[in-house]
Amino acid sequence: MSTPVDTAASTAPEAEAPVAGGTAASVAPWWERWGDRLNPLVVKEVRQGLRTRIFWMCFGLMLLACVVLSLIAYVEVREAAFARHGRGFFFSFFFCLGVVHFFIIPYNAYRSLAREREDETWVLLVLTGLGPRRILRGKMTSYLVQAGLYASAVGPFLLFSYFLNGIALPTILIILALGAAWLVFLTVVGVCAATLADGRLGRAFIHFTLLAALATALVQGLVAAFVMSDDGDRLLRDDDFLYAAGISLLLMLTDGWLLFEAAAARLSLPTEDYTRGPRRALLAQVLLGMLGGVAVWWVEGRDHTVSEVFGIVGALHLLAVGLFVATDADGQARPLRAGTRPWSLLRPGALRGFRLVVLLLVAWGLLFVGLEVLSADMPLRGESMRMATVAMPTYGILFLSVAVLLGRMSRSDRLSSPAAVRLLFVASAGLAAALPPLAAVLMELEGDDGLMNLLNPVVGIVNFGSYDYSTSGPKMTWALLGFVVGVAVLAAFAADRVLAEREKRAHAS
Repeated sequence: MSTPVDTAASTAPEAEAPVAGGTAASVAPWWERWGDRLNPLVVKEVRQGLRTRIFWMCFGLMLLACVVLSLIAYVEVREAAFARHGRGFFFSFFFCLGVVHFFIIPYNAYRSLAREREDETWVLLVLTGLGPRRILRGKMTSYLVQAGLYASAVGPFLLFSYFLNGIALPTILIILALGAAWLVFLTVVGVCAATLADGRLGRAFIHFTLLAALATALVQGLVAAFVMSDDGDRLLRDDDFLYAAGISLLLMLTDGWLLFEAAAARLSLPTEDYTRGPRRALLAQVLLGMLGGVAVWWVEGRDHTVSEVFGIVGALHLLAVGLFVATDADGQARPLRAGTRPWSLLRPGALRGFRLVVLLLVAWGLLFVGLEVLSADMPLRGESMRMATVAMPTYGILFLSVAVLLGRMSRSDRLSSPAAVRLLFVASAGLAAALPPLAAVLMELEGDDGLMNLLNPVVGIVNFGSYDYSTSGPKMTWALLGFVVGVAVLAAFAADRVLAEREKRAHAS
């Protein structure tokens, strides 16, 4: 029912037609436009979080502890005006903030999403039309806003420690930047953990595992902050520390992005292109890792150690992440098949995930082996390290293929599930690492015998990277490495064919 005011407004000359190319929203105030774009879940979660007893209890205790510490600092400064108390009191203030940032906030983020799924209110959130990604982003943002409130309360005390002498301002800024990245990463871990289990027993296991992981992460964060605050001036002049800090920051941000996309994929519908986000994040992480490795290698004067560390450790990290990508469910929903091509490696399906991981492992190994060849001042064991750099992704492809073959060749749905294939990977790699040394000892051979441990993913890599000074040459040969590469290629081809056949059967059914 219209009112006279509405009628007059509708017949006013100014309301007859909008300006060409413009809309009513274009002339709205900026705060209204940003209010419309703001995730409504952020406002809801922040208001709900600020009303909880746990927030005000933690906030009050943290603020009280900081006030008491500042009074103690004031007394000590009066007694010794030229003392250097900044390091100790900075860590004390950071300890109060770290307990909240590295344990309370991530755990509350986990409980918030887990409670939505336990109380079956997740469906109501989905019906709002926000989608899993926006819902998870809203959950995370709300708890990061709460973390910002805690930080704003402790910030003046952290700055106060600078005036107590003994700690440099750049050291404080680096610790706070790395601490903020660690907070974001742990919050993503908490949100992702809430999406892992559906049953009551699984949720209990995830709950206690997360508590243990957050306690460990709290200790790690506080120990790192103590070391950096205690030796900050010296560490800032150490290039190795700066490289380690940069790589740690990159890993926390990219792994956090990857975990966030994985959590959104788990909550998406099977008819959605749920793997595009995680696999795109994986590609970005690999490309950034390659660029970072090449940059550090070049800046350090083409040092062979850089290419060796990046080649072996990076391949191990890529394998750990790729294990979850390569063990996706078979096939894909019918609406997604029309636009899927053989090169559509970002689309759902175990076949495309397996191919993507194999290609990334091969590309990673080739790049850093090439950098080792181009390195300057190669030592005597340089050839051995090149073989180890090739062996690391080779063993990864081999045992990933073995796990796929053991799990997906079976007709059992339980054995071929993604979780079962991941357990088969761990079991097969563990048995291959433990049995050959035991067999060698029983046959009265050396436990690290090269031929007995040729397919051992642990001792094999060590053997390929070892230099025998008695013979002035590598312990292993390129021919033996070529045999391992051939076995890995055959296993990968067989796994690819098995996955292709299972996808055909999944689509046919």
